[in-house]
Amino acid sequence: MSQATYEPGMSAAVAAAAFVLIATLVHLVSIGLSARRCRRAPPPLTQGPGITLVRTVRDAGLHEEETLRTSFQLAHGHYEILLCAASESDAAVPVVRRLIEEHAHVPARLLIGDERISANPKLNNMLKGWREARYDWIVFADSNLMLPPDYLGKVLTAWTDDAGIVCAPPIGSQPDGLWAEVECAFLNTYQARWQYAADSVGLGFAQGKTMLFRRDFLESRGGIKALASELAEDAAATKIVRDAGLRVRLAGPSFFQPLGRRDAGNVLRRQLRWAQLRRLTFPGWFALEPLTGSTVPLIMAAVAAPAFDIPPAIAVGGLAVLWFGAEGLLARAGSWHVSWRSPLAWLLRDLLIPAVWLRAWTVNTYQWGGNKVAWRAGGTASMSSENAVGVR
Repeated sequence: MSQATYEPGMSAAVAAAAFVLIATLVHLVSIGLSARRCRRAPPPLTQGPGITLVRTVRDAGLHEEETLRTSFQLAHGHYEILLCAASESDAAVPVVRRLIEEHAHVPARLLIGDERISANPKLNNMLKGWREARYDWIVFADSNLMLPPDYLGKVLTAWTDDAGIVCAPPIGSQPDGLWAEVECAFLNTYQARWQYAADSVGLGFAQGKTMLFRRDFLESRGGIKALASELAEDAAATKIVRDAGLRVRLAGPSFFQPLGRRDAGNVLRRQLRWAQLRRLTFPGWFALEPLTGSTVPLIMAAVAAPAFDIPPAIAVGGLAVLWFGAEGLLARAGSWHVSWRSPLAWLLRDLLIPAVWLRAWTVNTYQWGGNKVAWRAGGTASMSSENAVGVR
C-alpha cells in the first residue's frame, strides 16, 4: 500500500476506532449511573401528606385487572383513587366498578367523560381527575402499571425542594414471546437506563407512566391544560418545570409493567409513535438517537479492525459481548427481566433504533388510544377516532 493511500485509510480507521471507544465509554458510564440508582434508592416515606392517585383506563388488557387491583393495596395513610374512563362503554369500566365494590374501605371513584382539550387522548382523560382531586398532591399512574405497596411513599420521597415533578420510567416484566422481549429491551436497559443516567447528571426529563405534581405549582402555570402545549403531556411537563428553574426528579426504579404477549406490529407502532413525539418535542436530542444503540459502533468496529490487524468478526463479536454483557449486569442489578432471549432482543432493538428513527422523519400521523392523530408543521394537530387501532 502506498503512503498516499495508506494515510487516509489509516486516518479513517483511527477515527472509527475513536468513535467506538467513546460510544462504548458513554454506554458503560450510563449503565454505571443507572445501576447505582438501582442499588441506592432512598427508603420510602411510611407516612406522608394526603395524595390523590389518578389512573386513566382504556380497554381491559391481559393484566389490567391485576395492575388496577394494586391501586387498592397501597400502604399510605391518606389517599384516594380516581379512575378515569372516556366512555361508559369502555371494556375497563366493569372491571373498575367490580374493584371499587370489592374494596369498599378504600376511597375510590370512577369518573367518565371525554372533554377534548388537545390531540392527546390520555391528557383529555386525565383532565377530570385533576379537577376532582381532593388532595394537593396528585399522582397520575397509567392503568397498566403495577404499583407496589410503597408506591406513594416512593414517589413522595423523590420530591425535593427544587423539584417541579416526580416521574418514573416503567420497567417491563412478564414478557411472553420474542417481541415482548424486544419491548422489554426498549423499556428497561435502553429507555430506563438513559432516563436514570440523564437524571443523575442533572438532565432529568418526564415520563408519563408516573407523574407526581403539586397542585399549586401546576395551577400557577396554567393548570393541567398547560400540558396541552405539546403533543405529549410528559414533554410539556418537562418544559414547564425547566422553564420554572426546577428539576424533574425520578422515583423507583422498581415500578413494573407486565407485558404479556406482543406482536411485531404492536411494538413497532408504539415505538414509532414515541419516536415521532420525541422528534416533535426535543428535535435536537432526537437527532442524536441513532448513536445511542450498538448498531453504529459495531459497524465502525468492523471498519476499523483490519487497520489494526484484527479480524472484523473478532472485533464485532468482542464489542457485542462487552456492550450487551454490561446491559445484562444492569438488568441483574435492578432485578429486571433477563432470559436466554435477551441478547437477541437487545440486538434486534438496536437494529430497529435507526430504522424507527428514519421512519419518524417521514410520517406525520400516529395511532394512540384508539384515535388517529395527525400533526402539521407549526405544532398543530387533529385527532379522530375513525379507523384507528388502539396503541398504548
